[in-house]
Amino acid sequence: MEPRQTIERFLEHLDVERNFSDQSLRAYAGDLKQFAEFLDARAVADLAQVEHLNLRAWLAQLSEHGYERRTIARKLASVRSLFRFLHRRSEITENPARMLRTPKLSRNLPNFLDEQQVNALLSAPDPANWSGLRDRAILELLYATGLRVSELVRLQLSDVHLTRGSLRAFGKGRKERILPLLPSAIESIQAWLKVRGQPPRARSRSIAVGVDQIFINQRGTKLTDRSVRRLIDAYVAQAAISCHVTPHTLRHSFATHLLNHGADLRDVQELLGHAHLATTQVYTHVSTARMLDVYERAQPGGKKSA
Repeated sequence: MEPRQTIERFLEHLDVERNFSDQSLRAYAGDLKQFAEFLDARAVADLAQVEHLNLRAWLAQLSEHGYERRTIARKLASVRSLFRFLHRRSEITENPARMLRTPKLSRNLPNFLDEQQVNALLSAPDPANWSGLRDRAILELLYATGLRVSELVRLQLSDVHLTRGSLRAFGKGRKERILPLLPSAIESIQAWLKVRGQPPRARSRSIAVGVDQIFINQRGTKLTDRSVRRLIDAYVAQAAISCHVTPHTLRHSFATHLLNHGADLRDVQELLGHAHLATTQVYTHVSTARMLDVYERAQPGGKKSA
């Protein structure tokens, strides 16, 4: 099994059968290309020849080159998935990555915006133009539902039920969940759908009719997760928000604000589409850290407000 050809086949499996997002596919492709280059340098021409010691040497090289533990853990996860794929299909008899240990990671608390910052960000798009109406609906949905950006760009017209006030999202592993829509999000989507069919840079005014995705670009084709990240960067700058904001920051903000306002942890787990409650519990740490910070600021001799 020539490494590069096998890796291409594996990436196709992730794309077609596992429905991975564009961002995840790019990360897997980059990690596995680097792994293939490592094998080339050691004249390993067949993935069936890879042994546990080869992988240990690869991890040691990553560490020597100064990669952070979190990055090494991600690259290891990519290679583990590749060998698990081959082992399940009986293309290798032993999985050399099975016994590799993941580097121990410190768990950072998720970054989130306060409610005032969220309001400033949601107000940044101009509702007087096509892009502004689209972008307001995008920001509203990311914050009001906690959608992942990959879930947002895959949303189809048939997934949104405005009269019922809900939408259907497909998360990791195509797991389906139904999310409620707030009135503000419904209004933003309705305003967007009124102009969706007239993309300003499309060759034909009806070009968007053949695209199932709700959110499209100015040419009338589907929007990508990279485009969503770029538009968020622009509105963050426009709203004069100083911290780094990504689509996932809005997801973190959604979960943190729900818990701050008394939502049940298991309800938040369902809304986020987390398979395990432990994944959601990190947001309780965020809420606790915020509460302690407020407490310290309120006490004599505590932190001084800026």
